[in-house]
Amino acid sequence: MFTGLIEEIGYIQKINKTTKSAKLTIRASKVIEGSKVGDSICTNGVCLTVVHMDAISFTVDVMPETMRSSNLGELTTNSPVNLERALQLKDRLGGHMVSGHIDGVGKIHEMIKEANATWVSIKASPKLLKYIIHKGSIAIDGISLTVAYVDQEMFKVSLIPLTKEETTLLGKKIGDSVNLECDMVGKYIEKLMLYSDVTETKKPMDMNFLRENGFM
Repeated sequence: MFTGLIEEIGYIQKINKTTKSAKLTIRASKVIEGSKVGDSICTNGVCLTVVHMDAISFTVDVMPETMRSSNLGELTTNSPVNLERALQLKDRLGGHMVSGHIDGVGKIHEMIKEANATWVSIKASPKLLKYIIHKGSIAIDGISLTVAYVDQEMFKVSLIPLTKEETTLLGKKIGDSVNLECDMVGKYIEKLMLYSDVTETKKPMDMNFLRENGFM
């Protein structure tokens, strides 16, 4: 698990791609401290396992499913990436609970400056937007942000100057893709609303469902 609070910006040092997968070597410093082979490092919002590391870089494998559902396949040598080590139980939860499992990709639609903030509009598919709520949490390329606006085509977030300095988001251009992870609570609720098990067909969570399961 992660918090969506980016620890540093790393840079792609080397990419080995096959037709469906990739191996990335990422130059970094802070996230290497205390990390070892087998640990997870959130890279642009994607939970990846360290398979090799040295004093200035770490290497991860990217499997086909991750390549299909994220923007990691678009990275090139020297591309910047947001990095965060896994959450420790003693840490403060300053962002929100982020799994590092990407729900899909959105596209930067607009960036507008307002005083010390910057509004970023992101277009996304209906299957993602249904989980995005006003004032809810969203992870964009691994960055924990609050949704300030949402409609049927896009959502908006507002960034403070610190987010610009410590993440890659405002270095993006219109049309660039971003990895999106919606708040997992909504997905769990949807699953419960369509409850099913190996012996039963899907049932709506209504008064009968609650009564049958001892809640009334």
